[in-house]
Amino acid sequence: MNTANLQLEGLYLAIAAINNALVAKGILTREELDLALRRAEQTALGDDRTAEDLSPANRDAVAFPARLLILANSVGLDRPLPAFSELARQVGETKKAYNDQR
Repeated sequence: MNTANLQLEGLYLAIAAINNALVAKGILTREELDLALRRAEQTALGDDRTAEDLSPANRDAVAFPARLLILANSVGLDRPLPAFSELARQVGETKKAYNDQR
């Protein structure tokens, strides 16, 4: 496996842990964090380059970080954060087709 991919996996989990800490300290609510991550996903997918020049698989790659963090945010503080592989599987299972896909 590419080392950069492993580093990104670790980075996503670190960001998810920071997000949980922000919620635990009362700096953000889960809802505020969810809204921010969904806006990030939409911004990434709304870029003209993304919509016009990238394949659906590449669009999914651009949206993947926000989608993974949205799922991690939904876990809550009372449960441990799932492994990266579990979150990635859930991203794949919950993604919807784009308007230009059949």
